Amino acid sequence: MSQSGLPPLTGAVRDLAHEVVSALRGGGHLAGSTALADDELGLAAVRVLGADVLLPATLAGYSLSPERVAAFRTATLAFPAAPGAAPVTAWSHWGMRRALRTLSGPDEDPALPDTGEPGASWLHSLPWQRFTHQLAVLGALALPGLPSEVATTAALRPVDLARGFVRAVRRRDWLQAAGAARWLALLDGVPDTLGLDTGLDFVLLMSDDDPRVALQAHAARHIRDERLLDEGLRA
Repeated sequence: MSQSGLPPLTGAVRDLAHEVVSALRGGGHLAGSTALADDELGLAAVRVLGADVLLPATLAGYSLSPERVAAFRTATLAFPAAPGAAPVTAWSHWGMRRALRTLSGPDEDPALPDTGEPGASWLHSLPWQRFTHQLAVLGALALPGLPSEVATTAALRPVDLARGFVRAVRRRDWLQAAGAARWLALLDGVPDTLGLDTGLDFVLLMSDDDPRVALQAHAARHIRDERLLDEGLRA
């Protein structure tokens, strides 16, 4: 999907997000990928999108080609979080490393040792507006079965995230709204009055086919559908 008129990196990120969405909607097929080129621009796009590049596998359980996983690993090694990096940058890189270890199994990659979580104490005292923004940026960490201090902190503030989702919709910040919705799909204690399903439909409708918004929204729907299915089976 060409992104003419956009800066090269922005276009590459959008193309890559479009591929991930297509894979999630079409059964995980990623053959013929053009956005994940093994060059500087392609690898930078992977670093921007983070662990969500592997979302068809880590969320939906689809198989990915060895070439795609290898390119993701190369990007993870090529763009580490620098010492003193912003917390969201450190967490994004942690998520990429964790995604690789999830796919590779228990054998540790010597080049990507488990160095532990960056820590999330900075999130605890943020006002709900800023808290929602930071969680939306870290939407790639919102995955079932991916425990982290970020996820634990999010679970303590579902009402704040719900308020942030409504605020983002009102401000027409569709990417933040979709990222917040992805966390809300994962959490307990979300107010029933929020109308998350309808809200997601509205975000997708209004976002002008932005593939990064679509990626977060479809991830949220997948998580929500799996939770509802699991709850139905247990009922």
